[in-house]
Amino acid sequence: MPEINFDPFPTLTTERLILRQLQQSDNRAIFALRSNEQINKFVVRTKPTNKESTRSFIEKINTAIEQNESIFWVICEKDNPNLIGTICLWNFSEDKSCAETGYELSPSSWRKGFMSEAFKCVLEYAFHTLKLKTIEAFTHKDNVASTRMLTKNNFVHARDRVDKDNSNNHIYSLTPS
Repeated sequence: MPEINFDPFPTLTTERLILRQLQQSDNRAIFALRSNEQINKFVVRTKPTNKESTRSFIEKINTAIEQNESIFWVICEKDNPNLIGTICLWNFSEDKSCAETGYELSPSSWRKGFMSEAFKCVLEYAFHTLKLKTIEAFTHKDNVASTRMLTKNNFVHARDRVDKDNSNNHIYSLTPS
């Protein structure tokens, strides 16, 4: 069984981006991201109601990283440390061969290729460093942008599987080639 260890935290870089660890100083930006109506249009989750709930979310995320249960990156442009989005690997299978990915991006950063760039970097890390055999993504059936990004990155719609928690979600999966 592969061992997963996120200590030290794996900061990733791309041509234009830095994927770094979430910090309490990201509180305001995480609150704005997770409470944004455009982003939440296709996401079923409890929206933060105040900065304290966001602070608790940040603590929960970083505890999960410390316990090697999940990995969660803040997406920033190289020339600006402010959060523009997030991407994660979580819900690892018991044998650590499969994980789910999740991602969100501030609407002001949409249609600039940032998420695709971050996504490719995380896939590389997942398959080459973590040695995952499968990555899954759950996306709302009407989320055209997310579906397009997944298929562009060779994810395949698992038509025979249904998300038991949300029947509006489609499940996609990717195995390394």
